[in-house]
Amino acid sequence: MPTAAGKSFGKGPVRVALLLPLSGDANIASVGQSLANASELAIQFVETNPNIGENITVVLKDTGTSVPGATQAAQQALGEGASLILGPLRADQVTAVGQVAKAAGVPVIGFSNNSGAASPGVYLLNVLPESEVKRSMGYANKLGKKAFAGVFPTTDFGRIQEGAFRQATADLGLNARAVYNFSSEAEARNVVTQLVPMLQAGQLDALFIPDRATAPSLANLLNEAGIPPGKVQLIGSADWDGDPAILNTTALAGAIFPAVDDAGYNALLPEYQAKFGSAPHKLATIAYTATILANAGSLANGTPKYDRAQLTLPAGFNGRDGVFRFLADGRSEYALVIKQVAIGSASIAEAAKL
Repeated sequence: MPTAAGKSFGKGPVRVALLLPLSGDANIASVGQSLANASELAIQFVETNPNIGENITVVLKDTGTSVPGATQAAQQALGEGASLILGPLRADQVTAVGQVAKAAGVPVIGFSNNSGAASPGVYLLNVLPESEVKRSMGYANKLGKKAFAGVFPTTDFGRIQEGAFRQATADLGLNARAVYNFSSEAEARNVVTQLVPMLQAGQLDALFIPDRATAPSLANLLNEAGIPPGKVQLIGSADWDGDPAILNTTALAGAIFPAVDDAGYNALLPEYQAKFGSAPHKLATIAYTATILANAGSLANGTPKYDRAQLTLPAGFNGRDGVFRFLADGRSEYALVIKQVAIGSASIAEAAKL
């Protein structure tokens, strides 16, 4: 096997490439470095655990933040005999790497949360909008909520969440009464004006407001319009998790949102800080999980290596953030907790489940 260019961790016989942005935009590069560090910790865990065989060597490649950078890194990795590619981070880069890898018959486990980057053989290890919205809507339905509406800003995030809302309500057979869009405070006020009569008449009992930047003001507008907290079940997105403005908005008390179970991150935190002197990025657990998954003997030593049928087993896998599975179309489903907003904090209303 040719010599691999780049930092490597591990001494196993199967070569796995880890493609991350380590240069260019400083903010994105710091995320990339945090993921690389987490992968290194995962290999350290394998090496120090007598019950786990060391099957892989991870070779780190810098993609920068451009599509050509990701393509070049993938081509180099494949030329060096990589059997699997982990990463990159951004959807456009995952798509480009997927095209190169597919031509070589090598699967990709990318870290984007944009479902559009998924395809058979290009799997996304992240919380996807459809997965999180389905989880929160299903929970609200379990609470007895029957009639749903969604309010979305006219942004890329809003459009993605709206699509996920329509998909989730259809998948779960829920009654989606109305969808509203806004691009200014005046339009948001207009949406609330339209919602109030339906809420007062009991025609709606659940309202999806995923955008964390505008959720506090929407909740306050509802309150000002005479809709008391608890009259309608407010539902947020995973993007709400840990946001101080969300947690300190009185009108959002009782709202629910889906989130990755914090237990995995909290377990990684002291180990990461001890080795690298800082806290890991929230996505670091994904790189840790991907590395442990890549090292699994059933995948690394299978024929062929990282066989699609093995990667998409319905039972899924247990990762740093809990249980997840890959679907045949490349999307993933994550076991998520449901959190409920209390003033100044959020508590777990239901434990993690798929």
